[in-house]
Amino acid sequence: MPHKTPLHDIHLSLGAKVIDFHGWLLPVQYSGIIEEHLAVRNCAGLFDLSHMGEIEVEGEDAKKYLNYILCGNIDKVSYDGKIMYSGLLNESGGFVDDLLVYRKSEHEYLLVVNASNADQDYLWMKKSSAGFKVEIKNISLETGLIALQGPKSAEILASAIHNDYKDMFYYHFTQTELCGKPVIISRTGYTGEDGFEIYAPWNDLPEIWDFIYNIAAKFGAKPIGLGARDTLRLEMRYPLHGNDIDETTTPIEAGLSWIVDLKKGGFVGKEKLQEQKLSGINRILTGFVMEDKGIPRKDYEIFRNDEPAGIVTSGTLSPSLSQGIGLAYIDPEKVSEGGDFFVSIHGKKKKINLVKGSFVKSKTYTSSEK
Repeated sequence: MPHKTPLHDIHLSLGAKVIDFHGWLLPVQYSGIIEEHLAVRNCAGLFDLSHMGEIEVEGEDAKKYLNYILCGNIDKVSYDGKIMYSGLLNESGGFVDDLLVYRKSEHEYLLVVNASNADQDYLWMKKSSAGFKVEIKNISLETGLIALQGPKSAEILASAIHNDYKDMFYYHFTQTELCGKPVIISRTGYTGEDGFEIYAPWNDLPEIWDFIYNIAAKFGAKPIGLGARDTLRLEMRYPLHGNDIDETTTPIEAGLSWIVDLKKGGFVGKEKLQEQKLSGINRILTGFVMEDKGIPRKDYEIFRNDEPAGIVTSGTLSPSLSQGIGLAYIDPEKVSEGGDFFVSIHGKKKKINLVKGSFVKSKTYTSSEK
């Protein structure tokens, strides 16, 4: 039987269409994907992300262990309350998962992983911890998660908590209380807008959702489902594990070299990444927009002129642009050589234009922190 989040009954009461998503019953939409998407871009939205996985790493060797299993340098998370985006790689340099690392203390970290990978991540981490003085605990089914995203999110949160979070740095968090319950509030998100994520004990989440939702609704905020979450992240070119990255794709191929520190000591997958740096790669994750009418979808084929050139990993109709957008792995030589590129949609070639960076400008909070 699929898992239910602690907010399942609330979603039904709000009229959500619920689907089975990787073994979880989750709302795919409430009022409609486009309406929800634009609510987040223009105001704010509230998401139930309780299906995400949370894994604690504690112990004397916590930093040493995380530097071994992650491609990023944990030393850059140099003080409590800071967060890092990184990758858990296999020996071939492919993504076991991409994740966030929260530093609670020098010897205590919280890893937030993708829902469909939580159990396998935990088992992989336990297996790879031999020889390290660490304790690894999967607290996914003890931890609920709400995301408040959008340009009005800081104002809403300040109104709810009577504490000014406008000055919290992006990719930082604090441990506090909400509704008398212990919570973690981080300035993070998957939408490209300013926003916060709130972690709370599983059984306390309904009370916290109701409290925030009742305040947020007065600002015009809406509940948001998985459909809009996907269009929001794709407009920002944020990768989705299982689509744009997986165990066969490396950070270098995915355009995520910036999360890799090849100068630090040995870590899982390092040799393969070094090899790719020296010898090059035969595919690179590339963004594109439709010039012709059409909506690209996963596994559609990409052509340069008449030559096969790649494969689509994610595609949608962008609500912000009213235009088809997508990500695809394409031969980098073909990208650099230029030419006319097409996506095959139902057997018909539709012209596309390759683009760098996100499809819409990020409005996430940034700070002047050095």
